[in-house]
Amino acid sequence: MNKKKDILFVMNNLNVGGAEKALVSLLQVMDYDKYNVDLLLFRKEGLFLKQVPPQVCILPVPETYKYFDMPFSQMFKENLFNGRWNIIYRRIQYKWVTRKAGTQAEAEQFGWKPISKTLKSIQKRYHVAIGFLEKTPNYFVVDKVNAHLKFGFIHTDYEMLKMNRKLDTYYFSKLNNILVVSQESLQTVERVFPDLRKKFLIFKNIISKKNILHLAAEEIFDFKYKNVIVSVGRLAPVKGYDLSLEAFRILKERNISFTWLILGEGELRSQLEGNIKSYGLEQNVFLLGTLVNPYAYITRADVFLQTSLFEGDGMSITEAKVLGLPMVLTNFETAFSHIKDGMNGIIVEAQPQKVADAVENLLCNKCLREKFAANLHRENFGTESEIKKLYQLMEE
Repeated sequence: MNKKKDILFVMNNLNVGGAEKALVSLLQVMDYDKYNVDLLLFRKEGLFLKQVPPQVCILPVPETYKYFDMPFSQMFKENLFNGRWNIIYRRIQYKWVTRKAGTQAEAEQFGWKPISKTLKSIQKRYHVAIGFLEKTPNYFVVDKVNAHLKFGFIHTDYEMLKMNRKLDTYYFSKLNNILVVSQESLQTVERVFPDLRKKFLIFKNIISKKNILHLAAEEIFDFKYKNVIVSVGRLAPVKGYDLSLEAFRILKERNISFTWLILGEGELRSQLEGNIKSYGLEQNVFLLGTLVNPYAYITRADVFLQTSLFEGDGMSITEAKVLGLPMVLTNFETAFSHIKDGMNGIIVEAQPQKVADAVENLLCNKCLREKFAANLHRENFGTESEIKKLYQLMEE
């Protein structure tokens, strides 16, 4: 009988997001007869934490990481009292290097060096270690894990992240493979890192059609909404909610009856709440926050709307397709790999007027919605078989 191989996944946390959802979905289909799986999180938190299979061993959070994720004054008091001058020094260094960064992504990249100086390496040796997200998880796998094979992940359009390529060139060169979630993402990283192109492979996010359909069947006893448009994603600038709100203000002016449900949470909540009020859309737009089961709401909607500036694999889009929900997408690069314009959805320019026209068209045209839904139901969007690619990589 072959001995089970030890696998480590590294992730920031399990708060709601596409990459976090993808990780949990992957863990749910792993073959635990063949693999012992450990999971290291920098913060042991998030809605998806409860969905991690019981076979997965969640390791203790790295002890000193918290000192880079708390107010400086609190960090200083705790470490001054205990005489941990190295941590205080590294936190000061962290503050200095992140301020020099040109983008938020660069700040996380530059911040890794002072953080890493306080973190201990994992003593256990693994067959495979996988950083499941760009930046810190990938860097941790390279610097702090002893493994026969090391893989990294990029879950979105690399160029749009505005990262420091020189730093990533170093870390990517230390990984056996870097997995990206779409053909478009592959083309981007091959263009940005031509000398490393052989390391990049496509690995689509795991989506279980069976699980989605099961959860979508759950009853919602207080679902009172009519003419429903639904959007799913964190409340962040990249999701283009400001564009959507402008479109719905236009629909309100046209006296179109609608309800827009936004499923997600994030830093833009207060700003969106203010805009909803100023636009007079309090009776039309509802921020439902993060839901344990979003599929029960998605399946009851009439239209799915995504006005993102860019997307990687766009898991929420694929999940809406599994449920046969007609959709409107703006013309971000990967939109055309998700739907065929005019066949199972509508792709429009990222302009409020264009978005409003497309949403109105679908809301007011039941036959068109039924055509799109029928075409979607004919396709198979489940990607459970993708796990075989990972098994093959881990066995090589």
